[in-house]
Amino acid sequence: MIKYDYVIPYMKRSKITITIRKDLLKQVDQIVDTEQIRNRSHAIEYLLAKSLVPKVHTALILAGGRGVKMKPLTRELPKPLLSIHGKPILEYQIELLRESDIRNIVILIGHLGEKIKYHFGDGSKFGVRINYIEQGARGIGTGYGLYLSRSFMPADTFIMMYGDELLQIDMKDFSQFHIGLNTVATIALSSTRDSSLYGVAKLRGEKVVEFLEKPKEKDGLSRLISAGVFCLNAKIFGYLSAKRNLSLESDVFPGLARDGELGGYSFESKWFDVSTPETYAKAISQWKK
Repeated sequence: MIKYDYVIPYMKRSKITITIRKDLLKQVDQIVDTEQIRNRSHAIEYLLAKSLVPKVHTALILAGGRGVKMKPLTRELPKPLLSIHGKPILEYQIELLRESDIRNIVILIGHLGEKIKYHFGDGSKFGVRINYIEQGARGIGTGYGLYLSRSFMPADTFIMMYGDELLQIDMKDFSQFHIGLNTVATIALSSTRDSSLYGVAKLRGEKVVEFLEKPKEKDGLSRLISAGVFCLNAKIFGYLSAKRNLSLESDVFPGLARDGELGGYSFESKWFDVSTPETYAKAISQWKK
């Protein structure tokens, strides 16, 4: 069965009469399967919704962390430049974004950030355009990192990801899901046996109704966790401040969940949080070359 990549949310509808070429009508009828696409009218609505949905072209990558848990590897290299089968983690991320036509990329750099600049330059060799933001030598919170990017982000929707995530995800489907949901933020969710080490999401339908960052209590926890990739509406900047240790996971997402403004997008493809030597070794052994 065909899986259609755009879900039409329930809304009030109006009756209209249209005139359409017979050859086009024949193509419309071919996607009617009576299950996901119920009839001719539903097929036309699906095609219009898919073609008119706004496109996302900008992404922010937070790549300024010191990689303390990855020492001694990160004494000479920033963590996003650690290699998986001869290619830096950050390069895999840029390729993933480019394949979804997200070519305007902003990278927040800090620890050994000049090496990231040297490797990627302005991005032209990788088919993208890259701008850099300096966070300075001191550590900062993820919320403050996002706050620093506010003048570079579009007035509508953009992607944000952490520079140590190695994953396979359909960015187009993810962003279309978020836009259809119309929330301030949507988190890409993976699953794991021990979720207490991550940001844990309790999902009800398509909304995250509770978000807990590395909870101490392990019993009864959801197995859904943040994969470190987010689709954000520009309204997110109204929830941020210039507080250096501001954390999205601890300070922002729990409130958004309570307000019904946090979406949850579950995906089953491979995901590795390359934050420890153990997860790095696992990524090297299991990631496809």
